[in-house]
Amino acid sequence: MAFAQKQSKHPLPQERRRFQRVKVHLLGRYMLPDRREYPCQVINMSPGGVAMLAPGIGKVGDRVIAYLDHIGRVEGKITRIIDNGFAMSVGATPRKRDKLASQLTWLANRDILNLPEDRRHDRITPRNPIATLSVEGGQRMTCRIIDLSRSGAAIASEYQPPVGAMVSLGRVQARVVRHLDEGCALEFLHEQPIETLEDSVTAR
Repeated sequence: MAFAQKQSKHPLPQERRRFQRVKVHLLGRYMLPDRREYPCQVINMSPGGVAMLAPGIGKVGDRVIAYLDHIGRVEGKITRIIDNGFAMSVGATPRKRDKLASQLTWLANRDILNLPEDRRHDRITPRNPIATLSVEGGQRMTCRIIDLSRSGAAIASEYQPPVGAMVSLGRVQARVVRHLDEGCALEFLHEQPIETLEDSVTAR
């Protein structure tokens, strides 16, 4: 997959570098002008702009600094408000944009080809599905594990922490990567040994 640059023979300055956006699933954090930080989930991105799901939404024109998984720091301004988030420009030099194009091409191809570093482990249903979910702020609640692997879990719970939130399932630290109809999907921060996996996630 390559990024298409739309150029006429004599392009205007604002048309010189337009890249096709690609769908990518990236998590991160961002900061608005009031210096408050929020988790976010990128839904599509190009070297010139990002659209993300975000709980804290500023105003068009607000400056944003974001730190995205696999990408690093990007900054720019909010260009429009979308459902449950916003789109922002990416301020970068031509060299930085070329680097971003390479990173995004790799990420998009990784998802299409299911390369080994992104391949999910086999999932199992634990013998004891009842576990304790701890969220930021110290709140603890009982949840039910739908299925489980060395790299993550799907859980059913009445409370859905926001996407990007850091939580603990039993003794295992994890991050919320998406919401389900009856709960959420978690990605463990560290791959877990299969031998102790069930004991670790159901520990109270």
